[in-house]
Amino acid sequence: MHHYTDSLIKNILEATKTIAVVGISARETQPSHAVAKYLQNHGFTIIPVNPVLESVLGEKCYPSLKDIPLRVDMVDCFRAPEHIPALVREAIEIGAQTVWMQLGIEEPVSCKLAESKGLQVIQDRCIKIEHQRIFIQTL
Repeated sequence: MHHYTDSLIKNILEATKTIAVVGISARETQPSHAVAKYLQNHGFTIIPVNPVLESVLGEKCYPSLKDIPLRVDMVDCFRAPEHIPALVREAIEIGAQTVWMQLGIEEPVSCKLAESKGLQVIQDRCIKIEHQRIFIQTL
């Protein structure tokens, strides 16, 4: 597992307002749906990205990152590692600041490319778990 400091993750999450959730599912039982709903409920603007869906969680769904007409701060990837190289190239093209790969997703070559272009990269971490751990205090 990669070691990311709490400070780094906190800074990324504080700087992020708009998150493209790539590979989002309309099924509430899927992790991508639950994570997007959590992010939406905690003040983030989510932009669903899935070519077979019209909308998710009340938001228009886009077929690809390049189709999004808004500024995207973060690309949250719920796609298998073989899809990451193309997603990273699109994230660079649209000017995203961060590429976040969910649990179990790593792609070191794409990670190096993104970082060489000035993007921050988090691999193999769940954004919901990290947000809860850093920002939501348990009693």
